[in-house]
Amino acid sequence: MKQLQTKAKEILQKSTLFGFTSLLILMSSCKSSENIPDTEIDEPDEEIGIEIEEEKGIDTLQLIQQIQAKEFEIANYKGSAKREVDLIHTDLELDFDFENQTVLGKAVLTMKPYFAAIKSVTLDAQDFEVGKVYVVYQGDSASVGYTYDGQQLMIPLPRLMEKEDTFNLAFSYNAFPEMNSGNGSTAITDTKGLYFIDPKGEDPLRPTMIWTQGETQHNSKWFPTIDHPNERMTQLFKLTVPDSMISIGNGELVDQVDLENGSHVDYWEMKKPHAPYLAAFAMGDFGQVETEWNGIPVRYFVEKGYEKGAEIVFKNTPKMLQFFSEKLGVNYPWPKYDQVVVKDFVSGAMENTTVSIFMEELRLNENEAIDSEWDYIIAHELFHQWFGDYVTTESWANLPLNEGFANYSEYLWNEHYYGKDQAALKLVAEMETYFQEALSKQVDLIRYQYEDSEDMFDSHSYAKSGVVLHMLRKYLGDEAFFTGLNLYLKEHAFSSVEIHDLRQAFEEVKGEDLNWFFNQWFMAKGHPELFVEIDYSVPENILVSITQLQDLGSTPLYQIPFEVSWYEGNVRKVKSFLLKESFQQFALENGTPTDLVFFDEGKDLLTKKVQDVSKEQWVRQFERSELGIARYEALDSLVAKEATEELKNLIPKAIQDNFWSVREFALGVLQSHTEWISENPELENQLNQIIQIQTKNSVRAGAIDVLAAFDAEKYLDELLKLANDPSVLVSSSALMGLTAIEGYELSEELVEKFSEEDNFRYVIPVSEYFISKPVMGKGEWFHEKMEKLSGEGLYFFLGYYGEYFSRFPEEGKAMAVEKLKEKMEFSSMNFIRLGAFQAILAFSDDQQVVEEISKIASREKDPELKSYYDYFMEALLDEN
Repeated sequence: MKQLQTKAKEILQKSTLFGFTSLLILMSSCKSSENIPDTEIDEPDEEIGIEIEEEKGIDTLQLIQQIQAKEFEIANYKGSAKREVDLIHTDLELDFDFENQTVLGKAVLTMKPYFAAIKSVTLDAQDFEVGKVYVVYQGDSASVGYTYDGQQLMIPLPRLMEKEDTFNLAFSYNAFPEMNSGNGSTAITDTKGLYFIDPKGEDPLRPTMIWTQGETQHNSKWFPTIDHPNERMTQLFKLTVPDSMISIGNGELVDQVDLENGSHVDYWEMKKPHAPYLAAFAMGDFGQVETEWNGIPVRYFVEKGYEKGAEIVFKNTPKMLQFFSEKLGVNYPWPKYDQVVVKDFVSGAMENTTVSIFMEELRLNENEAIDSEWDYIIAHELFHQWFGDYVTTESWANLPLNEGFANYSEYLWNEHYYGKDQAALKLVAEMETYFQEALSKQVDLIRYQYEDSEDMFDSHSYAKSGVVLHMLRKYLGDEAFFTGLNLYLKEHAFSSVEIHDLRQAFEEVKGEDLNWFFNQWFMAKGHPELFVEIDYSVPENILVSITQLQDLGSTPLYQIPFEVSWYEGNVRKVKSFLLKESFQQFALENGTPTDLVFFDEGKDLLTKKVQDVSKEQWVRQFERSELGIARYEALDSLVAKEATEELKNLIPKAIQDNFWSVREFALGVLQSHTEWISENPELENQLNQIIQIQTKNSVRAGAIDVLAAFDAEKYLDELLKLANDPSVLVSSSALMGLTAIEGYELSEELVEKFSEEDNFRYVIPVSEYFISKPVMGKGEWFHEKMEKLSGEGLYFFLGYYGEYFSRFPEEGKAMAVEKLKEKMEFSSMNFIRLGAFQAILAFSDDQQVVEEISKIASREKDPELKSYYDYFMEALLDEN
């Protein structure tokens, strides 16, 4: 037993939840976190008077280290900001100098002392020029001096203000968002707060826009405020907007004044209070789609020409509003909901109150939108309108109260709209994301020691928190869980919360102490590592043995409610148990003999598990389980075991599975084993049927990929027909199949049609065609696509871009190198910087290029990326 457990521990160090190789493409790495900095330990001073008694077994150095660790925790504690002032209302008049990328502002802030009397006020105001400051109290206005260090504005008051005194601070200012920008996080990659996009209108590929991004403490880059999440204010923003543009802001548009000089002023008013970091607006020449939910305006804003795509991409928003309002028992709490897609956004999306802003990947034309799978991010930002905006974390240490719920909303929506199988797949993807980060970083979910608030935006706060909420729901049951959320929202509406507020809401509803759950999952780091053994020697009373293998010095001994399930004929049987010891055995008492039982069949637990499961058992799991996620696991595990014969027998059934993701996965397996089609001609008929009658386009595309890999030339006519399918997934797979036919030349009509497309799913096969044939004279085409692509599509394209110009330098090598260097150094997305570096390595035979990229690599700030660079650059410099 001990030897087997030791072996299990070794396996756990290397394993993921269960492979899921097709789920995730990791394009960026997360930062590691250290709770205690490296310090030199001074020898103890005998005069301190601390005596260590050797017979007690206390080591002097160990004691000093413990003391320093505790002192570090105290010194670096980052709790809620102290509230000396209550910011009540913010009134802004904003104009914009596009030429110099400057905000020209006038601010009137209404406030009062929070509790104790005050003699001064300190405002966050980053990189401002400040004019005269006036204090207005009971109708009297007084000009006062101030001190300003470039980040905070300290204003002395002309009199002692008591708790009941309300007063105004009024002043004009210029704000310079471009100053001191950068140094963001994985989630939010820049810190300007307000962004001018092509302000001079010089780039025909980039529309002129302004948009904001305030989280965490970046809104004080463009307006003075108390920039903490436990603050609350109402607001009136008066935005001067060129007549060629429109603006979208928080709250309601209550007035619009024509200045008769080519501009107008939009008055956006928030009548209900929210945190300053949620204040936002966007300005540009947007197209608009209008709908509504229960009389509340619901609108989608995109660049003109993409309105029909937006109508499809965001079409489920009213249904989500209905579902979340019903599920929570709290109607959407704001007067309208706008969603805006902008250019060059520095995050995936942001949940500003009543106006969520999204990255440009959601800007799709009508055909691209057919296969849109952006519901998850739309649900995420919408759920924030309750969890984050209506009720807000009081400190960034409690960020999981915002992001954990938003992440779990993705599961809730999938479960409601697409079914439990798809929801379970989403949950496992979140687990995998967390486990990947946990390889180098394990921290408490609620953590008060961090270097920067941006560090909280990691896979712990998002992925792990969402899965933990799912486990809490499974333990409490749906009625108690959602009743608890209703109580939590109603009790803390328009206010700030910490993790104990959530626990107490559930405890009040359930009548049960939940400290054990919150302590092990929210207040501690790590996760369970389990060794599971199932003894079938008495088939009518299966014995399940579980050992907790995690390091108990740094990780809790967990109490884990879990399920064991099995099948009697077509009937699924389930028993629930509670693991609360390091080693525990559970008798199933199943009665009817069985040869297969499942521990956590539905993949609801955030655990790393080792269990000895044979190929035959994985086959039986696939054949018996009614849960799509379990069948997916079985296939994935058989692939990991290289169980070729077993897979060959299962694939005909798997490609017709009820769960689309199982079908898609199975097709991916078959694409690597097209010889099975020759051995089983019925497979070919099944693939043709999938292409013709399947409604899920990703599955149709998978079948096309298989047939093209099997015999693309045989299916030439079919591929030509499918290349005109309205689905981008389908037509791009057909195009890739055509480019793979040896010696086949695409017609000029097809080349012209697809080379004009900017969707990366078309750009990639066209790039492959131009490189492999080869087709000369396409340097400008590659340069143009480099400028038009972004995000994931750009990442995949960069390798083809580098390869084309390294093979054919006469097509524009010098410009290609410059563009790759620019992306490597200045892209706000670390995975794009990584992709540019990988692409520029194609020119590593050029000594000058190597020296130039070495200098750029030395300036990289992301430690994981820098480590990657250093590894390759050392070898390159040695070679040269």
